[in-house]
Amino acid sequence: MRTRIEYQTIMEKGQAKYAVVPMEAFRVLLSKAGAAEATIPHEVVSAVVDGMTPARAWRKYLGLSQADVAKRMGISQPAYAQMEAKGVKVRRATRDGIASVLGLVPEQLEL
Repeated sequence: MRTRIEYQTIMEKGQAKYAVVPMEAFRVLLSKAGAAEATIPHEVVSAVVDGMTPARAWRKYLGLSQADVAKRMGISQPAYAQMEAKGVKVRRATRDGIASVLGLVPEQLEL
């Protein structure tokens, strides 16, 4: 069964240049492309090598505060801070939720 993806087209000089799709559709497309297509910026990798958790490194890279991420997840900032603390093992569902609110695929948090 095929599902139609709603999208918007951005034109440049009379030509279709970009397609804008809903984030959920984009995540599905990324997951079908495979985790190898989900890249991790050097700044994030370096921060993790230097001791940050992947969630914290991504959050800082994206310019978000813990309160920003917590609000998107519908939880308190202290609760999110515990999830991001070094040495804490979060459940897969929690990791997937963090990835979702950061606009990532879960594999990008597996450093």
